[in-house]
Amino acid sequence: MQEPVKSKKFNLLDYDRKGLAAFFVNLGEKPFRATQLLKWIYQEGIEDFDLMTNLSKSLRTYLNENCYFATPKIVVEQIASDGTCKWALETACGNQIETVFIPEEGRGTLCVSSQIGCALACTFCSTAQQGFNRNLTTAEIIGQVIVAQRRLGVSKKITNVVMMGMGEPLLNFDNVVAAMNLMMDDFAFGLSKRRVTISTSGVVPAMYRLTEVCDVSLAVSLHAVTDELRNELVPINKKYPLKELMEACRDNAKIAPRRTVTFEYVMLDGINDTMDDARGLIKLLKTVPAKLNLIPFNPFPNNAYRCSSREVITRFKTVLNDAGIVTTVRKTRGEDIDAACGQLVGQVEDKSRRHLKIKVMGSERAA
Repeated sequence: MQEPVKSKKFNLLDYDRKGLAAFFVNLGEKPFRATQLLKWIYQEGIEDFDLMTNLSKSLRTYLNENCYFATPKIVVEQIASDGTCKWALETACGNQIETVFIPEEGRGTLCVSSQIGCALACTFCSTAQQGFNRNLTTAEIIGQVIVAQRRLGVSKKITNVVMMGMGEPLLNFDNVVAAMNLMMDDFAFGLSKRRVTISTSGVVPAMYRLTEVCDVSLAVSLHAVTDELRNELVPINKKYPLKELMEACRDNAKIAPRRTVTFEYVMLDGINDTMDDARGLIKLLKTVPAKLNLIPFNPFPNNAYRCSSREVITRFKTVLNDAGIVTTVRKTRGEDIDAACGQLVGQVEDKSRRHLKIKVMGSERAA
């Protein structure tokens, strides 16, 4: 085995199979060592190098001296009345992120975070009000899946992963893609690409890049049908307006036949829930193979928004379905432990230093 170029210690959870193959080649080893290591970690649950018996003794010695495995640590666990589990996980820097497991009949969905905090300042999202600290590493992202599955045990299985936790995944592109590769790798978690979903607020250049390198399901946080309103609700729209966003969505839908893009639309009373909004959605979504997910707004402190009434949401859904847009209403889960959509709040040292004034329903509020 050749002498490695670097002497620092490596967290091997930071590498997908391609990254591990390059790592081993750099050591003078064969690329297939990557597959062997993945199977030990993700299929056998072994992190003791001495037990990895199909690796040479010299390689095991090197790995013991220069490599390690580290995941975020559970500091708080909460279980909702509906069975939803939320974990506050502490990262190496002392900040906390949140990860949520949603059990359903025949499936179990894990909602995974990609950043500590979020820099996008969407006005209806509790996470966005914290500011931003840093991107999570690949190990911290895939580590959430590892920690959750270990905690759940054999009785509950993670069948789906959604990158819909804290942060904007496409602003942490390389680390998120490497983690999703591990989620889908047959020698790691082996999830179908249809069961791994990445949600974005509309980072258009990264959406095109994602289409080229990683075939996962795409969800887009839409929330408005005009640039004027979306600029307020989702400020990144000022940089990438609706026309550009929809073009990127159409490009993604071309990956495979019958591929659809899921659009997320939070229902805000008197803000975006009128029949004009519904008709605007029909016009907008007719241009791309789409599914629409209506999300009842989940309240959080110091926010003036209110959720649309059940009657308004039902009427809104009916209008969209009648127009041929497959539309569902997301069932609110984990609300009693603040684990519902838009409610995730870790402990974040805000390094973004942003001081925004967000206009909410005619009043100004400092975020």
